[in-house]
This record gives sequence, structure tokens and C-alpha cells, in this order.
Amino acid sequence: MDYLWTPWRYRYISQAGKHDSCIFCDAAAGDDATSFIVLRGKKNYVILNRFPYTTGHVMIVPFAHLAELRECDAETLGEMMSLAQRVQLALESVYHPEGYNLGMNLGRCAGAGVQGHIHLHVLPRWSGDANFMTTVSETRLEPEELATTYEKLRGALQA
Repeated sequence: MDYLWTPWRYRYISQAGKHDSCIFCDAAAGDDATSFIVLRGKKNYVILNRFPYTTGHVMIVPFAHLAELRECDAETLGEMMSLAQRVQLALESVYHPEGYNLGMNLGRCAGAGVQGHIHLHVLPRWSGDANFMTTVSETRLEPEELATTYEKLRGALQA
């Protein structure tokens, strides 16, 4: 059997479900570069996913701590979609993906890793990005460090 060592994930795995605070509220209250927040809007912000499915995987998160989509006001939802459009343009200019996935996982059985604070995932996609490592070994390979992705997307979104 082959082993791929991913020690950076241990912090996430060992602390999952043990925090009284919300990772998204904590990120919004912190430093943008440390939290990987690439853009702040009026009602939402755009943050890199620390455990991305693909390079450029971001989430659009309301500043308000809302657990359910039905709790969002129209202005928050409207800005969320406007930011999704803006992110898509930035991803296109930086990475030239062949497609996109946008979605929310609401509830644990739907795959929500953070259940108490809704967020919209935006993932750039390429043909063949679900390679053999993902499908056979349940392992993802990321070709770019988050700090590099942060700099690229932040620059594209500020333009």
C-alpha cells in the first residue's frame, strides 16, 4: 500500500466539530491575507477553501451567521450571486477553466462541512480534473499553494 502524507490536514481533522466558534465568523473578523479572504462585499465575502477540490475553489459567505438559506434577505442573496459572477470572471481570466460548479450543501447528510453558516461554493473545473487519485485513492492533488491562488485571485478581483 502507498501512503501520501498530508500533515497539514491533521489540524482540520483533529479539530472538526470541537470549536464553539464559527470558522466563517472568525475568518471575517480576522486579517484577509491570513484568512484567505480575496474580496469583501457589503453583505458577503469571498474566501478560498482551505481544502479545495480544485485550484481556485472559493466560497461566498454572508457576514451574518445564518444557518439556513431561508434566513437570508434578498440583498444578501442578490449580492451573493453578483459576487459569483465576478468570481467566475476572475477565475476565467486567471485559470481559464472549461466549466464551473456552484452549489450549497445544506445539512450534514447533504455534505455540509460547516452546518451553522451557509456558503456558496464556486469551483472551476477542467476535463479530467477528477483523476485516478481522486476516484481510486480518495486523494486530491493540488498543483498550487493557497498563498499563490490568493494573490492571483485577489489581484483579478481588485482589477
